[in-house]
Amino acid sequence: MASMPDGPLRPLLLAAALAMSLAGCGNLGYYAQAVGGHFDVMGAARPIDEIVRDPGGDPALHAQLREALAIREFATRELGLPDNGSYRNYADLGRPFVLWNVFAAPEFSLQPRSWCMLMVGCVNYRGYYAREDAERLATELRQEGYDTFVGGVPAYSTLGWFDDPVLNTFLRPGTLEVARTVFHELAHQLIFVRDDTVFNESFATAVENEGLRRWTSGHLAAAQRASFEAQRARKAALVGLLRDYRTRFRVLYETPRTADLQRRAKTDLLAALRADYAALKAGWGGYAGYDRVLGADFNNATLASFALYGELVPAFEHLLQQEQHDMQRFYRRVSELAALDKGARHTALSRLLPAANDTTTEAPGRLVSERTGGSAR
Repeated sequence: MASMPDGPLRPLLLAAALAMSLAGCGNLGYYAQAVGGHFDVMGAARPIDEIVRDPGGDPALHAQLREALAIREFATRELGLPDNGSYRNYADLGRPFVLWNVFAAPEFSLQPRSWCMLMVGCVNYRGYYAREDAERLATELRQEGYDTFVGGVPAYSTLGWFDDPVLNTFLRPGTLEVARTVFHELAHQLIFVRDDTVFNESFATAVENEGLRRWTSGHLAAAQRASFEAQRARKAALVGLLRDYRTRFRVLYETPRTADLQRRAKTDLLAALRADYAALKAGWGGYAGYDRVLGADFNNATLASFALYGELVPAFEHLLQQEQHDMQRFYRRVSELAALDKGARHTALSRLLPAANDTTTEAPGRLVSERTGGSAR
């Protein structure tokens, strides 16, 4: 990525670059809401140091923000993540999510639709700052025959172009969500490859997992660590179930059938997935945190969105183990992979998957159900 000046000129130059690009773009409305929505977020941000020094402020908020700054320092000190202005400001957006992402996949395929955007290349989702805009696109895509999923997003990365703030959308759930988000989004600032969503999200999730492992070992009491590990075990079990079903759906869709027979077979396999999920959940002591996403509307788009965040996480975690959890050595290895063309990159990572699936005990990456809310369609 080309460098850009720091300081107050940086946002202005970026906005100008975006505006010039819009002139020849058929997605004028989309980019207008993206630029306007982002600058609304940045305009709401205030330095955390100023907020916590305000004697008339909310003491509970001050405590949360001090903890967020401690996590921010930990990210650089312990994980080698960028030391910049990100996550040193705070913005309360007055809503539960900063964005709503739209995922789409064909009726008989798990290949997610992609959209190409300025700065980041092609990604397998499209984000909107207003939920109604996301739902409108999802409706249009369903009319074209796609399965769709709309999920609320608590955070996103500008890849270092801006100083990303701490937001109420991920501060509200508590310290672990702040840590998860800061580690994940700063990893995107460190290494990001255009046109490869699965690589980017799996890498950032692996860094997130390592960061959480280190953070929780030194900052949680025994009971809190036990609760955290129980949640990681639930994640691992669910990820394994969905990985198995992704294989089964791919086999289903590659088998020649008439559309009616394929549709019936898809319905049967979705019912089997829900039944297996119910059996899995029965051993969770009443935990039902994934029910909203794995409900009656679960479809190809939802299943594909899970894969974006977890498909290659075991490979990255195995690579991290090979480097004895030395983050700088790990980043060098990942940078070497990032320099390859996409096919060679994924082939190299896929070679790590069998060993990773046999040996890793750490839960794979953050699931869409934990990162998003909203409805599947």
